[in-house]
Amino acid sequence: MVRFFFDVRLPAFRPKRYGATVAVAMALAISSATAQSSPPVEVTTYHYDLSRTGWNPRETVLTPGVVQPGSFGLLRSVPLDEQVDGQPLVVARMAGGARARDIVYVATENNTLYAIDAADGTVIHRRSFGPPVTAGKGGTIVCGNNSSVIGITSTPVIDSASATLYAVAFTTESGEPVYQVHGVDLDTLDDKIPMQIVAASTALTDGSTFNFVARHSRQRAALTLANGAVYAAFASFCDHDSDVTRGWLLGWDAKTLAPLPASVLTDHRAHSSSNFYLSSIWMSGYGPAVDPIGNLYVITGNSKTDGAGPTPSMDPKLSLRESVVKMRGDLSGEPLDYFTPSDADRLDLLDNDFGSGGALLIPGEQPGSHPHLAIAAGKVGQMFLLDRDNLGKFSATGPNKVLASVNIGRCWCGQSYYVGPDETGRIISSGGDQLSSWRLVNAPNTTLVKDWDGPTRLGVAADVFQKGFFTSISSDGTTPGHAIIWAVQRPTAQPPALTLWGFDAANGTKLVSVPAGDWPNTLGAANTIPVVANGRVFVASYKQLGIFGLSQQVITAATPASGVPISMARSTATFYGSVVEANPSTLWLRTRTRVARVDIAQAERNRKTVTLAPGRAVAVTGSVAADGTIIAASIDYAPDSPALWTNGDD
Repeated sequence: MVRFFFDVRLPAFRPKRYGATVAVAMALAISSATAQSSPPVEVTTYHYDLSRTGWNPRETVLTPGVVQPGSFGLLRSVPLDEQVDGQPLVVARMAGGARARDIVYVATENNTLYAIDAADGTVIHRRSFGPPVTAGKGGTIVCGNNSSVIGITSTPVIDSASATLYAVAFTTESGEPVYQVHGVDLDTLDDKIPMQIVAASTALTDGSTFNFVARHSRQRAALTLANGAVYAAFASFCDHDSDVTRGWLLGWDAKTLAPLPASVLTDHRAHSSSNFYLSSIWMSGYGPAVDPIGNLYVITGNSKTDGAGPTPSMDPKLSLRESVVKMRGDLSGEPLDYFTPSDADRLDLLDNDFGSGGALLIPGEQPGSHPHLAIAAGKVGQMFLLDRDNLGKFSATGPNKVLASVNIGRCWCGQSYYVGPDETGRIISSGGDQLSSWRLVNAPNTTLVKDWDGPTRLGVAADVFQKGFFTSISSDGTTPGHAIIWAVQRPTAQPPALTLWGFDAANGTKLVSVPAGDWPNTLGAANTIPVVANGRVFVASYKQLGIFGLSQQVITAATPASGVPISMARSTATFYGSVVEANPSTLWLRTRTRVARVDIAQAERNRKTVTLAPGRAVAVTGSVAADGTIIAASIDYAPDSPALWTNGDD
């Protein structure tokens, strides 16, 4: 759980009174001055907390006034050994009352766990959990919508009190794929609890036993730590083996990793070769949510009608498909409640999983007759506002028994939540390629009212978002003008590059867009979540962790007394790198040490440039402006090998 210390208030920062460069310096000065009294933020679980809000309400450094082009960008790029599908986690270290360092934990599909210094990118420790399972054509798992290997797919979870990180690794024992649950020491990454092989079984309606089979079960949803237990949900690989695959929710004692006595199987119908089961719990990597009394909430995906029988019953004793499901923390007994859209049959028929997104629980007690709320959305793009005390169950003829339903765009996504300066809660949706803000209204009826829509497609000609994306939010409490919405996008077209975006939460205005890594696995969605903690943003992608923040160059250039930046321009130099992406005015160049912004307008006017194809090595000759931008006088092709680049700095 994220530990927010709401009683500690920091000085208000009003960057708009100063130039951007001075504002950056002041923001970090305030951060440094308050570091002793303000406990740093830790992000120890998926989407920041068990409600899955995605909100860090104690960010004082990164504000709309300073998160601007030229002052915010990539500080460090840390090489990793494979694709990252889970979210980074952040733990703060204390030594003698002063913060020694923050550590970022990142797990890859190569079954490698990294502990990385959040400030300088140094890899402190790394641990392998064994060889990953091969995937795709010719692999052990014939499924192409992931990387070529499958290791740790889900987001781990951390128990700060015991300094333990829990992760589920996919590897091979005696020639057969298995899942391993590990509890490792935060300092050494060694197992501090005996590893547990995932196993489970339960009875079907005809009395036969159905066993968990790792080969048919994909562990994609983030791990959850609650009720003294670690929970993991399981889905399928590409909807393959539908006659033997069903969704599971399993749990283990957090102290011993002994399996909980009970488990949840999403479909208990007796086996038949004509049955189509699945009802997976995948949620695009979103973690099961937990309410204040320990109940768990997940959303299931598609099943189908039996080949020789009627539509699967919505009786929770038999089948839980296309549903928000509420369960006891001990996983025993029948589900406590559920909601299934009235068009569930059509969702099944068209493979429009409701379970492509996760359940967000609105924190706290809301005024009015519906104090406990939840939000859920799926592939068709309907976002539902639900009463957690009465989810609504299933009405075959409709209407859905929900508090509100709005369209947000097709959603392989997850909602975020924060409280605005007016003390009103807001839901941020991100279906399709549309960012939207919805105000939570409790009188006269409990419903959602749209505040704004962000820029569709963000001004990019290509389809920049693949059927939805994930967001997070940072703010200094409810201080006006401080909230930022962060998002990471992967285009469906080439080049397969990720971009980190920042938006002003007040109106959806774009603040920055910065290259944030690559994603060559074009068949697999990038369920990437930017993590904001203590003045930095962390984005894990394909073989790298990007650490973003306020530019040290700009900070050095600031002169607070006059508000006039010292010129950083220098004589002409040549910068070598490979093209990340380019438009008619700007090139993003990956050098040996960073991703640099290059203004190519002058070179284009003078026709002193070459074709800027992504991945192509080029040499940029020019000078450096005060904000760190390279002003290109000419651009030529360069050797493909960085070893042949002659500039020592880049």
